[in-house]
Amino acid sequence: MRGLRAWAYGAPPKPAPSQRRLGLALGGGFARGIAHIGVLKVLEEQKIPIHCIAGTSVGALMASAYACGTPLRQLEELAAATRFKDFGKWTLSWMGLASNEPLADFFHRFCAVRDFEQLRIPLAIAATDLASGELVFFTRGELGPPLRASCAYPGLFLPVEYDGRMLVDGFLGAPVPVDALPAMGADIRVAVYLASDLPPDKPKTMADVIGRSFSIMQANAEKVWRQKAHLVIEPDVTGFQWDDFKRAPELIAAGEKAARDAVPRLRALLSPAAGLPAGERHAPARLPEVLP
Repeated sequence: MRGLRAWAYGAPPKPAPSQRRLGLALGGGFARGIAHIGVLKVLEEQKIPIHCIAGTSVGALMASAYACGTPLRQLEELAAATRFKDFGKWTLSWMGLASNEPLADFFHRFCAVRDFEQLRIPLAIAATDLASGELVFFTRGELGPPLRASCAYPGLFLPVEYDGRMLVDGFLGAPVPVDALPAMGADIRVAVYLASDLPPDKPKTMADVIGRSFSIMQANAEKVWRQKAHLVIEPDVTGFQWDDFKRAPELIAAGEKAARDAVPRLRALLSPAAGLPAGERHAPARLPEVLP
């Protein structure tokens, strides 16, 4: 199985007659990704249906949990209790400092679903082929390996070998995986972006160097994916560290605020009476198996 293949879910969920189909793309950001829970809470409260969902890195974890039907209240509790040992295991290797092998077991503690085909909402998980540099979207088969691959932050976690590929974080090719949504049947593409700020101090450790490098790459890639989204929800996660799991309530609140602010615009986009912005013409009607 490679890339985005034939649809395996049967008929996708039908939107209300008065609405277009909403596709949601969740970006990466380690602990900052807890803000995605706040966004999802508001969409549920407002009874705004999600037709399909795509995720990168922690966004893939949150998207997978939501697509399999995990209650958001349970995700809130898990987020506050999460620590590095739940998804990482320190190891000695030239390829990275830790393995994220525990991540699959961690995920299955709150989601019994093992395969994409069992999900209640169509899902795409973004990963990057380290050998070819290609962006790969997984939509079928096992959930565990693609999820681990999407979260394999280079330099920290070992690459994940799966389906004949050596895979790392989808963040490299798709910081916010908006590209997956049109091929999944979405009319409206909504991105959730977790911008990371550059600390004023000089980097002092290897982790600082890697983290700052990814923040710079994230900022440089922003223009490309942003043009393909009809709406970008941007929780204010500045000032939060990559491992600030203990600040889960604050992160969730930031996601809620950003989503509430975006609701009027989102409702307008979902109405067939409204015209679509220019971003509509930037996205492909279908996605190739592997994006270059």
